[in-house]
Order: sequence, then structure tokens, then C-alpha cells
Amino acid sequence: MNFDRTYLLKEIADKIGCRFVGDPSFPVTGMNEIHMVGFGDLTFVDHPKYYEKALNSKATTILINKEVEPPAGKALIISEKPFDDYVYLAKYFRPFEKALAAISPNASIGEGTIIQPGTFIGNHVKIGKNCLIHANVSIYDRTEIGNNVIIHSGSVIGADAYYFQRRPEGYKKLESCGRVILCDNVEIGALCSIDKGVSGDTTIDFGTKLDNHVQIGHDTYVGKNCLIGAHCAIAGVTRIEDDVLLWARVSVNKDLVIGAKAVVLATSAIDKSIEGGKTYFGSPAVEARKKWRELAALRNLPDMMHKFSKEE
Repeated sequence: MNFDRTYLLKEIADKIGCRFVGDPSFPVTGMNEIHMVGFGDLTFVDHPKYYEKALNSKATTILINKEVEPPAGKALIISEKPFDDYVYLAKYFRPFEKALAAISPNASIGEGTIIQPGTFIGNHVKIGKNCLIHANVSIYDRTEIGNNVIIHSGSVIGADAYYFQRRPEGYKKLESCGRVILCDNVEIGALCSIDKGVSGDTTIDFGTKLDNHVQIGHDTYVGKNCLIGAHCAIAGVTRIEDDVLLWARVSVNKDLVIGAKAVVLATSAIDKSIEGGKTYFGSPAVEARKKWRELAALRNLPDMMHKFSKEE
């Protein structure tokens, strides 16, 4: 999430009552969760396992619970509870806005777009030209939709990221302040859910089509001209490159890459990044021909065991 202006390091530290290490006038232009950071961003880290990753990331301001020397060109904000302070900043810079109408008066809706009855369109939503939004769709705040997009009934665009930190007293939610971006010529089936980014964008790129009952997790990128079959579940921070085909009920784990023009057959599960231009099947998925050979061998196993037992 980019701020509406450049803030100073001291300004940000003062908002959460924390000490900082660095030039008080050091610029902070936005905030992002570690997977989405860029130059000028603030991010947080509160576990020793991820200190080095955060300190060496593209983020230039690190909210951290350890006294360390800041890397060159970076500043620190020292916090006892970085997660909680990050959540406070997310809610400060992107507070929840109550809806005052089914279609927000500050939403922008392009020429030729049809909005069917029962649809909710939140604050600061942008919808392009010649779109068709069917009945009972919910489009959350700050979603951006291109031209010639179709969204079928019951879909939810922009729900919160599913991101929680376990605590002794229960789970603490990492508040979402990102967006969903649907590019031109995208079609979303009925009863789909596309979660907004934690602090960045969840993006469905040009020409991609989703069947019914598809779940897309936070900060995921789905490339151009992909086909996503019914009941697919795609976890957060995943990158699906162009022209990928996922058949029905494919499950995709978080934080991995599916290469361009990959085909994943129905009911498969992807647990690690896979190369493009190949066909995959199974759980966990491997190249389809290899999996079919394995299955053929398994089918022959009882006969082989019976044969060996008779020979003994």
C-alpha cells in the first residue's frame, strides 16, 4: 500500500510510540507485508527465523523487535510487538469505511456497464466500460475492474486476506489494506471468492476466466489468458504465469510459481513450484506420464505379490 504522501521516519515512529534508528527525516512512502515489499516501504518482522530476510529485503524501513545495526540505506523502528504495531498502522492509513448505500456514491462506473439488482459496490471502487455485474455480487472497497469484465452471481471480490498470528489467547488478525485488480476481459464465475492483498494487490490479468466456486488467496497473481476450473483453491502469494490451465478441484499451496502454459489435471494438488509447458497430475502433482506409470505399477502390485507368494 502506498501512502497518500511521503512520511518521515519520525512521524511513523511517533504514531506507534516507538524508538527509531536512522535519520528522523528518512522517507517512508508505503507499507507492505514481506512478500510484497518495494523500495520506500515499511515492513515488519517479529521472529528470529525471518530477521535476515526482512533486513535484506527491498523494504527500506524495518519494524523489528531486536536491536540490530540497520543495513546501509535503511532505517529501523524498534517495537516490542511489531505485528501489533503494523496492524495499527494498517488500520490508521486504511481505516474501514462504513457503506452508506448499496452502490457507493464515490464508486466510478464506466459507460455501458450493467449492474444487476442486489449487487453491492463499495467505496472507491473503479469499474471500467461495458462490464456485466450479475445479481448479488459483492465488490469490496478499492477494487479496480477493467473493461469488458463479467462477474457472475454470488461472487465476492475483495474479502480480507486469511492471515492470522497464533497467540496464547487466540488468533490475532493481520488487517488487510490491499486491493483486488481485475484486468480487461476477465470473467469470474458464480460463487467465487477473490481475497484482497494484505497490503499489496491480488491481480487477475487480461483475459483470464474462472469457473464457479473458485478461491483466490491474498496477494496472488494470475497471469493472462488462464483458465481456472471449478472448485480450484489457490493459496496466497502464489504466481500463476500466462496461459496456465487448471482443471477442476486443483489445490495450489502458497508462495509458489506455476510456469507459463502448464496444464494441471483435475483433483491434483500443487505443493511446490512447477515448470511451464508441461502437464501435471496427482497429489502431490508430478508430470502426468510419470504419475500414470506409477498408477499402472500400483494396479499390478497385488498380482505380483500373489505370484511371489505362490512361488514361495
